[in-house]
Order: sequence, then structure tokens, then C-alpha cells
Amino acid sequence: MTTYAIIGGTGLTELEGFALRETRQVETPFGLPSAEILRGDFAGREVLFLARHGHPHRIPPHRVNYRANLWALKSIGAQAIIAVNAVGGIHSAMGSGHFCVPDQLIDYTAGRAQTFFEDDLEHVTHIDFSFPYDPALREALVAALRAEGVSHSAAGVYGCTQGPRLETVAEIARMERDGCDIVGMTGMPEAALARELDLPYACLALVVNPAAGKSAGVITMAEIEAALAAGIGQARAVLARVLAGGL
Repeated sequence: MTTYAIIGGTGLTELEGFALRETRQVETPFGLPSAEILRGDFAGREVLFLARHGHPHRIPPHRVNYRANLWALKSIGAQAIIAVNAVGGIHSAMGSGHFCVPDQLIDYTAGRAQTFFEDDLEHVTHIDFSFPYDPALREALVAALRAEGVSHSAAGVYGCTQGPRLETVAEIARMERDGCDIVGMTGMPEAALARELDLPYACLALVVNPAAGKSAGVITMAEIEAALAAGIGQARAVLARVLAGGL
């Protein structure tokens, strides 16, 4: 049976219902991951859990050690990754509390360590990244969202920005012209690194605010926190259904 790792984003630094077996601090060639990796039981199966921003939530998106996170999970047995991401909504369908299982992404980040293949190579390595998310894992997430009766979109384009600041109205307008449906700060290079390690990877994105220029007022942390509080319980239920169904 597949060993899943869940990478929890903003609002999901702990996994309610998770029965802890072991806590591991894993050293990697790229440094330490964001937090200790938790191994335990969730929804009737063994699961690994890592808080992307640390626990407590303290590491901004541009400072997350994505290479250490993915390497550490792979090294202790992860065979597939479900990433949970808090995002802003660009498309009109992506209101606060809505879920999206993206099928494509556009990377707007700069200066992040993007690959494992850069030093002391025997040959240059290029991964095929035409379709960045695993189709079977995406289908499982969509089926779980449908079964839970949760407002969701079965596809979408995730635009990943550098952060930690939120975007300008003009930047969001540009991203909308580019075809982005949601905007976040942690989708890359995480997805590409998972592909380099041959780890099936999919994203469960929770919209926690309208993107800049998509609402009458400014974006407030109170608004984001309220959407997180309402949506994280649904995210856990979706994750539990995917894991209980098994792949």
C-alpha cells in the first residue's frame, strides 16, 4: 500500500485525528527540513506529515527549504505527496472557502533553489514537467471533494509568486491574462522537486481570500484566518477520504 506524505501549509501545522507513532528529525544533503517529520496513523493507514512553514508557523514561503523537505520525506519512505496550500482566488469561481485541485501551474518565483540536479553531475538532467500534477492522485482528491459535498473546481492553473508580500492589483491582472485561476506562494519549486524524485504529487488548494483587485476592500489577515478556520476541517475530511480509499 502506498505510503503518503501530507505537506501541510498555512493553517495546517497539525493534523487532527493523527495518531503519532514517531517523530523524526531528518538531516539531508540540503540541510534540515522545515520541521520534524511525524509518522503515524490517519484514516486507517500509516502517513507521514510535515508542516511546510514549521511548527509553530514561522518560515515565510521564500525561505522554506523545499529541497530538504522533499528529500527528507523520500528518504524515510514517502511514495506519494499530497500538498495542502492556502491560496488567493483570481477566477470568479474561486471564492473564499472554495477548493481547487489544480492541473497546471505557472512559476513566477525567483532565487529559490529549484532543482536537485545542479552540482557534481555526471550528465545534465531535464525532467518532463508538461503536466506537473499526478493525474491519479488528482482524481482521488476530486472524487473525495465531490463525496464530501464541498465547493470545488476539478482543475485550474496555480500561479506561484515569490512572497511573502501579497500581490499588486496589476500583478493579479497580469496573472489573470496569463490564465491563472489561483495564486499562492508555495507551489514551486515543491512540485518540480517531487517530480525529480519520482514522487507522485498533487495539490489540494483552499481559497482563503480574493486576490488583489478582486474585492471591494483590502485583503486582511482576519479575513484569511476566518476562511482557514472554516476550510481546514473540510480539508482534513477530504484527506481522510482519499487515504481511506487507498491507491
